[in-house]
Amino acid sequence: MIANWTEWKRYPRASRGEIIEAPIGAGLFEVRVAQTGALFAFEATDNLAQALAKISAPSKSFISWFGRRDAAMLPDLEYRTFPTSSRATAKIAFERMVDRREAYMRGAA
Repeated sequence: MIANWTEWKRYPRASRGEIIEAPIGAGLFEVRVAQTGALFAFEATDNLAQALAKISAPSKSFISWFGRRDAAMLPDLEYRTFPTSSRATAKIAFERMVDRREAYMRGAA
């Protein structure tokens, strides 16, 4: 079976009770800023759902222990996933996609 990217989905906000819809297995994910299409995150991982959930977790700083964490600090995001059979397969696909993007950027320049 050949894997394909899923359709773009709006990145959920926990404050609205929304959830991430992603496989628990290995694969690639891509997150972009909805308004501009700018790349926000792109990674190969063992667990797509877990990796996507970590994007919204703000870093723990001294102030965050006493202040209210504001999820609105993240821009409006969209995400898609590319499931694979293993982390090794995901890393190979990741490297190929990065190489293709670099080749495209060299040709566009």
